Amino acid sequence: MHAALESLYGLPAADRVPDTATALVDPAWDRLVGDAPELCELVTTDERGEFLDEARALISRYYRLEDPTRFEPESCEQRVEVELEDGVLLRGFVDRIDVAPTGEVRVVDYKTGRAPGERRESHALFQMKFYALVILRTRGIVPTQLRLLYLADDEILTYQPDRDELLRFERTLSALWKAILEAGATGDFRPSPSNMCNWCDYKPLCPAFGGTLPEYPGWPATVPDGTR
Repeated sequence: MHAALESLYGLPAADRVPDTATALVDPAWDRLVGDAPELCELVTTDERGEFLDEARALISRYYRLEDPTRFEPESCEQRVEVELEDGVLLRGFVDRIDVAPTGEVRVVDYKTGRAPGERRESHALFQMKFYALVILRTRGIVPTQLRLLYLADDEILTYQPDRDELLRFERTLSALWKAILEAGATGDFRPSPSNMCNWCDYKPLCPAFGGTLPEYPGWPATVPDGTR
């Protein structure tokens, strides 16, 4: 679905009609499988038809939330990266960045699931504040709006951050990374039980369920991206 929308915004605005958008789903999947054949293990041949039908349905619902013929995004699926003053490296891919003629920036993320309840909105916005902070540090501006589009139930969650809030969030990210490094050095990774535990294959090893952890092998000297 994300790949199809990225292709859609590569077309002239007048061509971004629903039939064109849904027709982009199959070729988008073919490109993804070509780049990562292991995806076929997640979606078998028998499941492919239903899977792509669901993607087309989400694309159709997208038009209930926005009209892609009426604006031109600055970028789609843009890779963003910045290193904070204390060395914490932030990187990710932003689904879409819109820039108004007057300079205001809007960060947009597509979600295939349903909108969270009021109590979980802060969790949903964590990712968006992450992107907003990267934009602040790379462009020197605070995004005017963070927008989450929940395609499964036609809901839009919008939020307007401010500079002080993002600076506090920056300190939170630095503290989280410090805690991760300390846990990596000591092996102190404590369980955090939730409803998701019902789908976890590691419950027999988890102390929260009476299991015994295997011996901790230690923190690697170099993490995969080469950062010490």
